[in-house]
Amino acid sequence: MASFKLAAAALLSLGATSALSWQTRTSFITSTPRQIQKSAIQTASLYQNPHAPQKRSSLSMVVTDPTAPVIGKGGMFTASNAENRRVVPEDARGRPTMKIVYVVLESQYQSSMTAAAKRINAGSDNMAVECVGYLLEELRNEDAFEQFKKDVSEANIFIGSLIFVQELAEKVTEVVQPLRDQLDAVLIFPSMPEVMRLNKVGSFTMKNLGQSKSVVADFMKKKKQEDGSSFEEGMLKLLRTLPKVLKFLPSDKAADARTFMMSFQYWLGGSPQNLESLLLMVGQDYVAPIKESMKGKEKVAVEEPVLLPDKAIWHPVAPDIVFETNEKYFEWYNKEFCPDAGIDPATAPTVGIILQKSHINTKDDTHYVSLIAELESRGARVVPIYSGGLDFSGPVEDYFYNSMGKPIVDTVINLTGFALVGGPASQDHKKAAAVLKKLNVPYMCAVPLVFQSFEEWQASELGLHPIQVALQVSLPEIDGAIEPIIYAGREGATGRSVPLADRVNLLADRAMKWANLRTKKSADKKIAITIFSFPPDKGNVGTAAYLDVFDSIKAVLKQLKAEGYDVGDAPDSKEAIMEAVLNDPEARISSPELNVAYRMSTNEYYELTPYAKDLEENWGPAPGNLNSDGQNLVIYGKQFGNVFIGVQPSFGYEGDPMRLLFAKSASPHHGFAAYYTYLEKVFQADAVLHFGTHGSLEFMPGKQVGMSGTCYPDRLINSLPSAYLYAANNPSEATIAKRRSYSATVSYLTPPAENAGLYKGLKELKELISSYQGLRENEGRGPAIINSIVSTAWTCNLDKDIDDLPDLETYDAKNDTLERRDEIAGKVYSQIMQIESRLLPCGLHTVGVPPTAEEAIATLVNIAQLDRPEDKIEGIPRVIAASVGRDINDVYRGNNNGVLADVELNEKITMASRAAVRALVNQSTDANGRVKEVKNFFDEVGGIFGSLIGAKKPWTQSIIDAGFPNVSEERLSPVFAYLEFCLKQVVANNELPGIMELLNGQFLMPAPGGDPIRNPDVLPTGRNMHALDPSAIPTTAAVEVAEDVVRKLLEKLADDNDGAYPESIAFTLWGTDNIKTYGESLAQVLALVGVRPVADSLGRVNKVELIPLEELGRPRIDVVVSCSGVFRDLFINQMNLMDRGIKMAAEADEPLDQNFVRKHALEQAEELGVSLREAACRVFSNSAGSYSANVGLAIENGGWEDETQLQDQFLTRKGFAFNADKPGMMEQQADLFKSALKKVDVTFQNLDSSEISITDVSHYYDSDPTKVVQGLRDDKKKPMSLMADTTTANAQVRTLAETVRLDARTKLLNPKFYEGMLSTGYEGVREIQKRLRNTMGWSATAGEVDNFVFEDANDVFINDPEMQQRLLNTNPNAFRDMVTTFLEANGRGYWETSEENIERLQELYAEVEDRIEGV
Repeated sequence: MASFKLAAAALLSLGATSALSWQTRTSFITSTPRQIQKSAIQTASLYQNPHAPQKRSSLSMVVTDPTAPVIGKGGMFTASNAENRRVVPEDARGRPTMKIVYVVLESQYQSSMTAAAKRINAGSDNMAVECVGYLLEELRNEDAFEQFKKDVSEANIFIGSLIFVQELAEKVTEVVQPLRDQLDAVLIFPSMPEVMRLNKVGSFTMKNLGQSKSVVADFMKKKKQEDGSSFEEGMLKLLRTLPKVLKFLPSDKAADARTFMMSFQYWLGGSPQNLESLLLMVGQDYVAPIKESMKGKEKVAVEEPVLLPDKAIWHPVAPDIVFETNEKYFEWYNKEFCPDAGIDPATAPTVGIILQKSHINTKDDTHYVSLIAELESRGARVVPIYSGGLDFSGPVEDYFYNSMGKPIVDTVINLTGFALVGGPASQDHKKAAAVLKKLNVPYMCAVPLVFQSFEEWQASELGLHPIQVALQVSLPEIDGAIEPIIYAGREGATGRSVPLADRVNLLADRAMKWANLRTKKSADKKIAITIFSFPPDKGNVGTAAYLDVFDSIKAVLKQLKAEGYDVGDAPDSKEAIMEAVLNDPEARISSPELNVAYRMSTNEYYELTPYAKDLEENWGPAPGNLNSDGQNLVIYGKQFGNVFIGVQPSFGYEGDPMRLLFAKSASPHHGFAAYYTYLEKVFQADAVLHFGTHGSLEFMPGKQVGMSGTCYPDRLINSLPSAYLYAANNPSEATIAKRRSYSATVSYLTPPAENAGLYKGLKELKELISSYQGLRENEGRGPAIINSIVSTAWTCNLDKDIDDLPDLETYDAKNDTLERRDEIAGKVYSQIMQIESRLLPCGLHTVGVPPTAEEAIATLVNIAQLDRPEDKIEGIPRVIAASVGRDINDVYRGNNNGVLADVELNEKITMASRAAVRALVNQSTDANGRVKEVKNFFDEVGGIFGSLIGAKKPWTQSIIDAGFPNVSEERLSPVFAYLEFCLKQVVANNELPGIMELLNGQFLMPAPGGDPIRNPDVLPTGRNMHALDPSAIPTTAAVEVAEDVVRKLLEKLADDNDGAYPESIAFTLWGTDNIKTYGESLAQVLALVGVRPVADSLGRVNKVELIPLEELGRPRIDVVVSCSGVFRDLFINQMNLMDRGIKMAAEADEPLDQNFVRKHALEQAEELGVSLREAACRVFSNSAGSYSANVGLAIENGGWEDETQLQDQFLTRKGFAFNADKPGMMEQQADLFKSALKKVDVTFQNLDSSEISITDVSHYYDSDPTKVVQGLRDDKKKPMSLMADTTTANAQVRTLAETVRLDARTKLLNPKFYEGMLSTGYEGVREIQKRLRNTMGWSATAGEVDNFVFEDANDVFINDPEMQQRLLNTNPNAFRDMVTTFLEANGRGYWETSEENIERLQELYAEVEDRIEGV
């Protein structure tokens, strides 16, 4: 066979049908369009099943905090039954009976197969048919799998199609392979290669097909060479030329090959008639009892299939079956259909719709008819197209443009749910994005339920099946698709697709709103800019990660005005905009000082908000006390012309200890609901622009993916198109916003990371070490300098980081050896270099302002340090080190161990790298210090001339001048060519254009999110950010890095514990971190347990294998994995992978001293009275639709009594177990969670990016279980707490305390950081206070913050009168919060300080309060 790169959508989007099957539409076609629309709506409503049992919503929060699972059948996603697909002849009448077993991915073949079998049983004289079908997902169920085995063992024919899920492909192969010889025929249509090899039709097998002398193989190889066809595309081309090919085959081979090809053709046809012909043909030619009974009889002549065109326009009421040109289609549609339907072709918006051909073939099209009817009833025209192949780009280009090449559609909805080019197994995302950008209209990809009936989906807290999320949500997002709205379900008994009426309505409404953005005049459009305030009530209006919000709003208003939008009298300064929205930048949300834009009466609220009554269970009747004046609900913000700048309300329960403790999050409060009601129905916004990372909308309760009409993000955003500015380094939460709040994201740049530098005593230390390096052998000066180094190191609190720093009172370097003095200098030097080289983003980003040349250099230096073996690029440090005969990894190792020579060399290499990058950037820098146009060195005449005369390139010369004369210019060439490309990306500016493209109803190009240093493809920003294909992680490179980190981790732990390994490690996994690193921390978990991820034949990572203990060379370490809610949403398949791997280790029959997973699982099974597999559950997270432990919320808002409350919150909210044996649910397992945690010796997290460190956000301490474990352990011993730092090429494992100190020294206490923040004004004070508050969070959850951190911070921000006044004047609320944090840290016992300091803080608090209250 030419290729085994099979695509899973082959049979979903290909097909043929017979003319007979179309004649059943005759009565339908004669109906009027109005009747059609009414009929479709009625049909849709029939499927809503009002008698289905209504479970109480799992979204609702009540005082008793319900956490009972809502999905039955043992937690499986799919609970349908193959018995619904079993056909047994009522009366065989002496005919031989042929038994057929089929396995399919989707259920649309069910009705056709059932009908085909019944037709044969009723009408054939030669055979009877027993037939049973299984949906692939049903094979996960043990009972169903046992029945499947039995059925196949009794079968004559086995048929399989689209078997593309690895673990289920293995199950099918396990059953069919041993029985293959006894089966009369095995027909496998595009599936995994190992399943395809089961094919058997007489002498025809897939092995034969692949032989070099095969005419068929030659044909397919030729087609692949000609046009890159995959296997199934080659087969389709072969079908079309079948008669020509078969005449070249030997007659005995031709019959079997022809049977297989004809079988495939009939299968693609999908209608009962086609499948009847397939069964008759195979039965009479290959099933022994039938062949025997037909001896002497004439074979039944089976009908040839009649094919529909490969691509066409289809409409359910058209007089012709399909239209092969859009001219013919519009001739009928515009002139006949539209007038009857009341649609004006000249002014109506036009919606392009992409369909699956197999649904048209099998007449399983009610869901298509329903959406078409809804769009047309709203006055839209539709152009529904399908393709006979996996590439829909051809039909898009053929049918969505007029004869002049102008687009005729205003919005496109892909109803297949698959990627535009190649379906789910072999996509071409670049081609898809290029085709969609050329069309340049909004592109929505709606999702039909495949593996679940709609009752199962409605009942599921998780929502859409994980396999479908991977294939039909993640992959289309990479094309640039938005809005994965579930619009159709599967009816359990018949398997037919049914429209979900409320979802179809929503999809139609949203498509029309996007089309409206394209057609409405800019001056008439209303835009709602939504800003956030978090934590609320503390001078935090306009919060967003690393974004100068009000300066950015100024830029957006200016751009809107330039493009003709009505912005009224909007101010043109940041301060004036702030003043207008806040009335006073010091405003509190609870005070009238915040500008009130609208007061909504409770009557109006209840009238306009259909779900308002549902909120009363949590919040009582409206208006309540949040965003309320006591009588009305209050909308805060300010309107300028047609632009409204509004403040999104907060969650509402931040300061309520009881609500924070609930396992599931509460519904939005009335004020939150009123805000979005106002935007949509009072202000009547055409679009909302959510401004920065991030608000609360996307984290409201509801399903993980695949929202229903009762999910709060869906209810709140309703029909409003949403554009969402999201930080480029946060693709995971941006993806949540895309999926849960239907937002098209626009990425923005985070401030370029710069070296932290040194200050005060740290700077003095570096100068002393520099002096020592020149005088180290001078017996008079050398020891004196070392004594000063030791003294200053103690002053800077470096004794905490250097274990054997000599005692200040007793040490005299005169009495020490030169080697020991070098060792001291080396260790101190290593510490201060870690601080100096630490990367920190400086200041805040303003939308639309690209980096300066200096900022670009900082980013490129960090890009240049990494090796990129997949692109054959060596990092600059590696090339430089090689020029002096060293391996850079050895240099890093020596540097980390404080070897003075290696610390010096590492510093020298770092400076040389920076100089070389500066030389590259300088050639493109203008007089204003900006890079407008990147000049290619070889484009310059001087560069060409220089190369001719042997002159070195500027960057090479810079490295030579830095002291590395032997550096290889040839080895440097790949990295500098790459850096030149990266420089173009870094300075490109697409943020404002990206926002405007969405607001103007255009297609925004997709781009990955993540760390721009690891993955410069993240740049330029201003594009529609997506995550990655979840089945692609962990990558091979990530596994290699993970194994290195695990080795360092275990070495450190063994060294600290007399060579003993820890038995259990508590892990925290984050969504964004795993996207940025392609699954490094996920791979660390697997490596500790001693299992390795294995890619299947399509390159997808969906299985694991146990590493033998002999190869592992150490015990298997037990793990307790706490996944963030975002990780759970994005990577539930990887949770499945971890759970299977851990259970594999638990079930391995190995010595307990070599397998701590098994040791602990056996103990827990006995303790809890459960099975070993249940006891081995180690992967935990929040309940579906809930996020975080709420520890961060409590600490940020002061809403906590003591640490016990925080620990209870963690255990209650994070104690939901994922179980691969019950993949359809997150099950509360508090006892198992506690039992696993009490055995933990070490807690562990990863830091993967310089942009977000452990005090930048509350997430890290929110999920830290250090003190939780201490409280649970029998000995009450606090576990060791470690962090892996992979932010640079020199990956390290540090203690948490070391990491907190490093973070404090480089950020909170660093003038470069806090002065950079203060330069942005109001927002900057808030950023400084946030880091102080987060530092205290680590005291609360881990107790790993040194006293000097608070003491030094107090000296910097409080004891300095000038600094104190700057903070007070710039943002009094944030400064008050800072004073409160210091007092709270002291009151809770985290900071010991003088009475004088406390009294000063108390006086200052009263002074700030008076200032804010205007006293």
